[in-house]
Amino acid sequence: MGKHSMKIKKGDTVKVIAGKDKGAEGKVIVVLREEQRVVVEGVNRVKKHTKVVQQGGRAGTTGGIITTEAPIHVSNVMLVEGNGVTRLGYRREEVQKRRPDGSTYTGTRSVRVSRRTGKEV
Repeated sequence: MGKHSMKIKKGDTVKVIAGKDKGAEGKVIVVLREEQRVVVEGVNRVKKHTKVVQQGGRAGTTGGIITTEAPIHVSNVMLVEGNGVTRLGYRREEVQKRRPDGSTYTGTRSVRVSRRTGKEV
């Protein structure tokens, strides 16, 4: 795996395995590859105080306290598969690819596989 490669992708359902929200499940909303962090729906909720901004005509924001999700480290989440969690691996699969001129050839593509069942995710 490369320096910033992550096996968890946007849209995956993950379970938190460490921290104050341990045991919570949710969908990955954002993946921050550089920081190795993910934002999970309903997990690590923080209150953010916002100021009233009266600039830009109608584009002003109203003040108050907003509750949003903060990023958590990718090592603290695991992919949910069936009724449990699993680690992820990769496997190269041979597929038929088509060239622009219509001819086909055999190429390989990388697929994510469950380490628990061996099935494609």
